[in-house]
Amino acid sequence: MPKLIKLYIQQVIIGFGLSAAFTAILVYFDVANLQRLLLGSSDGLLGLFLIFFFNGLVFAGVQFAIRIMRMGYEDDDDDDDDRGMPIRTGELIPIRVSTGDRSGTR
Repeated sequence: MPKLIKLYIQQVIIGFGLSAAFTAILVYFDVANLQRLLLGSSDGLLGLFLIFFFNGLVFAGVQFAIRIMRMGYEDDDDDDDDRGMPIRTGELIPIRVSTGDRSGTR
């Protein structure tokens, strides 16, 4: 299996684990009367699953994005400090730039 697929599966598992913890906290602390709504309704388990699933999708996506963006910093063995910026040599000389207004008034 390619490394990127393994990385993605790992981040999805972490994201859904975070979603399970987040959903449990929401229900336990009865945020916005969510506990009473889920336990008092006949469709409460469906609602609980949907909260878990959609939060899992969001958390997994964010987890994967953070991991991918941090990959460049982990393997940074480059010795130069210019970070891709051109090295300036010499003195800066100002030049006149016209605005294109040829009416003669300023």
